[in-house]
Amino acid sequence: MWVLILGLVLFLGIHLISALPRKRHKLVRQLGENKFKLVYSAIALIGFVVIIIGYALARPTATVLYEPPFELRHLAMALVFIAFLLLPAAKLSGNIRYWLRHPQITAVKLWAFAHLLVNGDLASVLLFGSFLAWGIFDRISLKKREKFGMVKTRNFKPKFMHDIYAVVIGVGLYAAFAFYLHGVLFGQPLL
Repeated sequence: MWVLILGLVLFLGIHLISALPRKRHKLVRQLGENKFKLVYSAIALIGFVVIIIGYALARPTATVLYEPPFELRHLAMALVFIAFLLLPAAKLSGNIRYWLRHPQITAVKLWAFAHLLVNGDLASVLLFGSFLAWGIFDRISLKKREKFGMVKTRNFKPKFMHDIYAVVIGVGLYAAFAFYLHGVLFGQPLL
């Protein structure tokens, strides 16, 4: 379990710097923008890999905290479907991004909550609960980051075609994960 916790500390810890504008600004001044991005990316990537390894190690022997009803699986899949639509919308200039302001954070929260609905073991609660807590904290901090000039969420005119692109890409990604990738990458086939 400690490997999973280490991965979460690295990955989410480095992501918390973005939610703390003064801390990020200070580090960028000390390191320079490019070096900061390099260090940030390296720590995030290492943390992500350690999370995957840690979760794979912890899950088989993790204590079961609750037994979710099978019926929640349908709700979880619907929430993850919406999350997959929001991910590409975060990088496109459509109405989805304009109105949600930061669809990627919303996608992470939906993804994490959906997985908490269907996974009741300690490793899963730790993993998905941490991502949900980070998503909530990050969304709350968004206003502060906007005020600090780090994030500009509505500095574009939304294009409807970008929403169409987001939906098409999101459906494709969801189908790939639901029918194939989730089973291959995580050992849990969904369909």
